[in-house]
Amino acid sequence: MGHMRTLKRFYTGVSIRPKPAGFEIALDGRPMRTPLGLALVLPTEALAAAVAAEWEAQKAEIVPAAMPLTQIASTALDRVSPNREYFRAAVAAYGRSDLLCQRAAAPADLVRRQEDQWGPLLGWAAARFGARLAVGAGVMPIAQPIEAVVALEAALAGLDDWTLAAAGVATAASESLVLALAVVDGRIGGEEAFALAVLDEVWQNERWGEDREAVARRNAIAADLAAAARFARLSRR
Repeated sequence: MGHMRTLKRFYTGVSIRPKPAGFEIALDGRPMRTPLGLALVLPTEALAAAVAAEWEAQKAEIVPAAMPLTQIASTALDRVSPNREYFRAAVAAYGRSDLLCQRAAAPADLVRRQEDQWGPLLGWAAARFGARLAVGAGVMPIAQPIEAVVALEAALAGLDDWTLAAAGVATAASESLVLALAVVDGRIGGEEAFALAVLDEVWQNERWGEDREAVARRNAIAADLAAAARFARLSRR
């Protein structure tokens, strides 16, 4: 995200108006726009209400980081819709080195924890999408069967732009396409997704203690997964 200029709050009221394409958000009666200047029209009233609440909650200064649903909505309109295939390919790439497939060789209790907690989601991906991914130990990505990669790409192709934008956030946060699909499909919630994404780190911390920088990074992952899960749920028509 990087450093952003702070913006003073320039509006008093936030409202939602039904439009043919969905629900538009207006600030003091003027349609809100994305960074590329598109009107922010959302697919469901529930999502529009949640995005409006983010703007309503801003104090004297607007903090973009405190508006994750607004950011995902802008991504859907500005980045997914005009370049859908490019965006989808970038998200699909995570399936080739999926976190859930990259296992530890040792120690036995970590290996067991990965299998117990990650195994069921891989089983779900096989049942839900026909994607039977291979697992293996080591630092290099495990070579995946082409059928499994194609099945995951088809799963992504089936998502609408809104859900694909949420999946993009979840894959980048977790480094797992399977986990992201489980989040946007409603198979797991944001908290469970977070626990699975940081499983290795939590195991390390139980042994060696906590590192402050790692805590900040983990908080960012937790926030992203929670936002992706919420956005996907609220955008369902």
